[in-house]
Amino acid sequence: MNRDLKGTIALVAGGTRGAGRGIAAELGAAGATVYVTGRTTRSHRSEMGRPETIEETAELVTAAGGEGIAVQVDHLDPAQVTALVRRIDEERGRLDVLVNDVWGSDHLFRFGKPLWEQSLDDGLRLLRLAIDTHAITSHCALPLLIREPGGLVVEMTDGTAEYNARYREDVGFFYDLAKSAVIRMALAQSVEIAPHGATAVALTPGWLRSEAMLEHFGVTEDTWRDGTARDPGFAISESPAFVGRAVAALAADPDRARWNGASLSSGGLAQVYGFTDADGSRPDCWRYITDGRPADLTGYR
Repeated sequence: MNRDLKGTIALVAGGTRGAGRGIAAELGAAGATVYVTGRTTRSHRSEMGRPETIEETAELVTAAGGEGIAVQVDHLDPAQVTALVRRIDEERGRLDVLVNDVWGSDHLFRFGKPLWEQSLDDGLRLLRLAIDTHAITSHCALPLLIREPGGLVVEMTDGTAEYNARYREDVGFFYDLAKSAVIRMALAQSVEIAPHGATAVALTPGWLRSEAMLEHFGVTEDTWRDGTARDPGFAISESPAFVGRAVAALAADPDRARWNGASLSSGGLAQVYGFTDADGSRPDCWRYITDGRPADLTGYR
């Protein structure tokens, strides 16, 4: 299908690294103009302490063929988000795609710990970063997005609605609540913006080879398969480009309203739209997880 997004104006909120960076770059590869926001710039790091910056992401967008515009924004501050949307309106007069990918909470939860053993301060901060930021951004940006029909909102989460229907005790109370809430937020927005000709979906990548994940496994994107020696399930992981291509395919689909309110995955959409990961494969992480079969590439990549 045609994935030409020239003339499309997109906002990737939380585009500093990981899925957000991959989405921004792939929208750029399709020709879109992408406003990339986050807290970390070349002169300032967020509380996560990671080195990736919004300027780097914007440069990747431009190098890919689009136009990348980096804007430092704390999406917990309504005034900053309001100023961002006003700038987009003044410079472009429209907003076609909103990707809510703000997270910034990897350091705020503990695996395998019940609620009462987790830090309450950290847990509440996680909820603020992972839920409030999305609500604030949509509240400020939706009036511009629905000004003309055809707008798309993508709420980024972890796991499909089917997978998140059970309590994920491995990641704990706060993480589970945040990722489930984002799916619900997509559903709520889908109902409210549909009369304006707009579409909202929840979207999850699979096992994402983010910058931090590559570091965790001691590999690079070129050598990631070496990580399967440590965990065979890593064979089904995917690069950030894969979910980026999922968003680009959705944005270019004139019939995207068929997905309104749905919980989607990169692997599932690849089967529909025919895009591949950077290595030419189509990893299907969530089917692999729910099937419960031993790790191997057969049928999942």
